[in-house]
Amino acid sequence: MTRSGTPQIWDIFCRVVDNFGDAGVCWRLARLLRQEHDLPVRLWIDDLKTLQELHPGLDPEASVQSCAGITVCRWPQAGLPEPEAAVIIEAFGCGLPEEWVARMAQTARPPLWIILEYLSAEDWVDSHHGLSSPHPQLALPRYFFFPGFTPLTGGLLREADLLPRRDNFDTAARDAFWNELGFDAPQVSAASLFAYADAPVAALLSAMAADARPLVLAVPEGPLLAIVRSWLGAEARTGQGPWRRGALEVRALPFLPQEQYDELLWACDFNFVRGEDSFVRAQWAGKPLVWQPYRQDDGAHQRKMAAFLARYCSELASPAVDALRGFWRGWNEGSVDLAPAWHDFRSEVADLAGHAREWTTRLADGGELAAQLVEFARRKVK
Repeated sequence: MTRSGTPQIWDIFCRVVDNFGDAGVCWRLARLLRQEHDLPVRLWIDDLKTLQELHPGLDPEASVQSCAGITVCRWPQAGLPEPEAAVIIEAFGCGLPEEWVARMAQTARPPLWIILEYLSAEDWVDSHHGLSSPHPQLALPRYFFFPGFTPLTGGLLREADLLPRRDNFDTAARDAFWNELGFDAPQVSAASLFAYADAPVAALLSAMAADARPLVLAVPEGPLLAIVRSWLGAEARTGQGPWRRGALEVRALPFLPQEQYDELLWACDFNFVRGEDSFVRAQWAGKPLVWQPYRQDDGAHQRKMAAFLARYCSELASPAVDALRGFWRGWNEGSVDLAPAWHDFRSEVADLAGHAREWTTRLADGGELAAQLVEFARRKVK
């Protein structure tokens, strides 16, 4: 995609609200546009320290730097974009500074302005995807672009080689993954735990420990690990573990870059995830998952969870669907006794695993978000 023979620059603007979710989606999108579509990309982000967790080679103090072929700019300290971009992605309605928008309006050929929305499985998304949303004061067209689960949406981010890499992650690769982190490969079922700090973690751990079926639980470094350490007691204040309580073995992991996090999802039998980026990656992993959406005061997170469950469970039979719904409700609402809900969910993991793999196949038949963004821009930018 060129303008006057020059490759068009894409600017992605990101304000980090949901911590790793916002940064993770924007970094993954930037990499896909650069590596698979050969586009010059600038990522403008207001929290470089969070992005550094996902890409350790990043300098969190630099105003402007190049990483993985992407120009990363500290927003707004890096100043006005020069040269101006042909396409602007406003991630998750983060807003743009007024002086930047005013300059866009004065440009002879204003950039294509796309508002990349949060992921939702709600029915209304299909009819709103791609709609125009003109600026209220200036002659600047904007367009809504919705990730989603149907052909009428923008699809989901996915690298071209993701599923082949997943399918080649065999027993030897799994063993090597655990060994590299300092642990033996689990000889029993394993799960990963990534959630917000308000999740009923202690109740979950107690249910897991009291279960007759042994489980290895991997917990990446972060605020959640402090809660887990507190539940375990004095012996877990330092180190990686493993620590054992009843049927539960807990392993503390370093915070993993995006590529290694995919491998953690593949190395586990089921995964607890949160927000958007890890939620999508868990679906591509083809393993049973438990999702905690980002909590919103207006209850939108509950509607999003209900809408996703309606789609996800449409071809899943009881008792697996009842177990899945019951446990997700308990994990997100805290009003359900997690012990029986956990028992029921764990009992249906085999059926849920088969369903998760089928769901991944259905998703792969749909569109890929970065490719659809490029095609959308190709039609709009002349």
